[in-house]
Amino acid sequence: MRVLLLGANGYLGRFVADRLLADPAVQLTALGRGDDADVRFDLASGSPGALTRFLNAVHPGVVINCAGATRGGARELTRHNTVAVATICESLRRSGCGARLVQVGCSSEYGPSQPGSSTAEDAVPRPGGPYGVSKLAATELVLGSGLDAIVLRVFSPVGPGTPAGSPLGRLAEAMRRAMQSGDNELKLTGLGVQRDFVDVRDIARAVHAASLSAAQGAVNIGTGRAVRLRDAATLLARVAGFGGALHELDDPHLGSPPAYPYPDGCGAWQQADVRTARDRLGWRPRIGLEESLADIWMEAACRI
Repeated sequence: MRVLLLGANGYLGRFVADRLLADPAVQLTALGRGDDADVRFDLASGSPGALTRFLNAVHPGVVINCAGATRGGARELTRHNTVAVATICESLRRSGCGARLVQVGCSSEYGPSQPGSSTAEDAVPRPGGPYGVSKLAATELVLGSGLDAIVLRVFSPVGPGTPAGSPLGRLAEAMRRAMQSGDNELKLTGLGVQRDFVDVRDIARAVHAASLSAAQGAVNIGTGRAVRLRDAATLLARVAGFGGALHELDDPHLGSPPAYPYPDGCGAWQQADVRTARDRLGWRPRIGLEESLADIWMEAACRI
């Protein structure tokens, strides 16, 4: 099976590439903007015609799109997350390769949800910011394209390679600095937020499973369990051997308002209903949060 992977040098794309390369039945070609791509191509500015000619030359059986942007203004997010996907869909329609499309979406497409609830794929999307809007528009383009396509709505990725600017990445960096300077307390904000953290290696397994599956439509990828960031911080402290105190600056007893550090527009709670992934992809998460946090800490500790 020849697979064309878009965004192979990104956070998720690197692990998807590793997973695909471990499958002896897969012939992998990486397309992207970086020098390490097999073929250099900018989806946000490249023409559908040029990509069509490449698809006809390579003739992949599966196209996986992990490319996109998570930060920036509405214009930049739209260009990288929506226009790029429009280019992919148009190129696949023009091409004669008949490839299956696996689009990596995100839980930000759903927007805020009721505390205690699990969000299923039939939930009405109400994205709370430009990132979620740009990803939802991409999903609508894919599902309305008439292609053999599936969209994986990934919840909160965690594990090795977690960006330093993400909430758990910032937690690990703050803990590293406290331990390096000998501080016995750590002051943190936004610990009341609850998210469904899923390991990036499990996400890669889901992408691999989706590429082999005949399932179509949107499929949630998460653990089915929301974890309060406060509990993740406590677990990270235990993994790191940090014996100091964790103080919440947004603790209502201190008179400060809550400050949620997530730019995803999803409010205080998100939890996936993952029955579709189980039933249609045969996929379940395998890696627990403690192992994911241990890997984040190992990378942070190496910066000491």
